Amino acid sequence: MNSWFVAQVPFKFQFSDWTWFRFNLNLQCSQVRLSDPGEPVLQPVAPDRALPADCAGYLIRSLPVQATLPVLSTQGDYLVYVRQHYPRYFIDLNQSFEDYKAKFSAKTRSTINRKIKKFAEHCGGSLDWRQYTRPEEMGEFLKLARQVSALTYQEKLLDAGIPNSEAFTAEVMQLAAQDLVRAYIIFHEGKPVSYLYCPIEEGVLVYSYLGYDPSFMKLSVGTVLQWQALETIFAEGKHKYFDFTEGESEHKKLFATGHRQCADVFFIRRSLAHWLLVQGHRHFNAAVEKFGEFLERHNLKTRIRQWMRFGA
Repeated sequence: MNSWFVAQVPFKFQFSDWTWFRFNLNLQCSQVRLSDPGEPVLQPVAPDRALPADCAGYLIRSLPVQATLPVLSTQGDYLVYVRQHYPRYFIDLNQSFEDYKAKFSAKTRSTINRKIKKFAEHCGGSLDWRQYTRPEEMGEFLKLARQVSALTYQEKLLDAGIPNSEAFTAEVMQLAAQDLVRAYIIFHEGKPVSYLYCPIEEGVLVYSYLGYDPSFMKLSVGTVLQWQALETIFAEGKHKYFDFTEGESEHKKLFATGHRQCADVFFIRRSLAHWLLVQGHRHFNAAVEKFGEFLERHNLKTRIRQWMRFGA
């Protein structure tokens, strides 16, 4: 597990990609890494460490679990709130690229190759994509990636585009100086249309920031770039895993070789204010989930999500 750090953690009251409002708690946080030893837990236990007076509790992200945990329970002086369960998809890089490709059905391989060929033809016959790893390359990468990020729904709706800050730039440069980052951009006629940024932690590439120009969505530029990046990553032969981190998507399921069931677990000091916050957040999320199921039954969910993200 990574070392603990203090962070303002938002409790978002969110419908799909729209956040209506949020409330922040100051928490001691830690993230379980894919390479960390240990078995999935049946019952999470509050951390055995002193909690500073200015912190409301703890958050353990990506905790591997054996089964679905209760959403809300108590443990000593803490409310135990399991905000979400999710599969953590990954690619095992301890194999050759040829062996990895063998996991795909012939139909899927054909589909991927067809997408690559289609975009190459759209670009005049060949792909133009680049890998960035060295400090002297990262300034160009960040400049180009931010051009794409400004167009994405991640940045417009979720405030989750690649950061545009001096602190993040300094972090990227420091990682590159230690050969601990892999970044990629694919172009169309010299214009960046998709980017992928992966820092490396103990031999694990982390699927950290990504995005694509929505006007190129039908050309599957994200899939094309992912495939090119993976081929170079496998060729290096020195990484353990590619970590897609939390959440489920067709893209992650397509490329992954496995997954772990995980949960984000909060241990929050018991108080009336905290109880009201957690209960409000819990019931709001339950209502949103029910509404999502209603939309799914009436074949509206995908269309509404597309409209919210891309306006079409």
